[in-house]
Amino acid sequence: MAQKLKFKEINIKNRRATFDYAITDTYTAGIVLTGTEIKSIRMGKASLVDTFCYINDGEVWVKNMYIAEYFYGTYNNHTERRDRKLLLNRKEIRELRKDSESPGYTIVPLRLFISQKGYAKLVIGVAKGKKEYDKRQSIKERDDKRELARAFMK
Repeated sequence: MAQKLKFKEINIKNRRATFDYAITDTYTAGIVLTGTEIKSIRMGKASLVDTFCYINDGEVWVKNMYIAEYFYGTYNNHTERRDRKLLLNRKEIRELRKDSESPGYTIVPLRLFISQKGYAKLVIGVAKGKKEYDKRQSIKERDDKRELARAFMK
């Protein structure tokens, strides 16, 4: 009888992105990885801090994404912060290019996860930078939500 593989739930978020940016659109993209990179991601050894995406020659790339070296990797091990290609279709790349060329907009990775089929996926968003007063508003909303949850739990 065929047995389904069970993967540890991997959900690596870029919390700073939702605080610093107002997200307008989101896309889910595959990532081109080497063997040791996917093993490190499955172990949860990755980070999206200070990561951004750019478009070069009709391809979307993620820059500065940290994936720790695989402990059991030998000479085949990868470099930790290399540029990695994202897999999107042409229509999505065209939309991303159009949105990101607008002044003040950028492409930011939001979440890294493992799909049901076992592939690493990256959720990216078209984002506009927030002003300082917008960030204060976000902090106030988060604190209000926390207070409401505490009052509800009592």
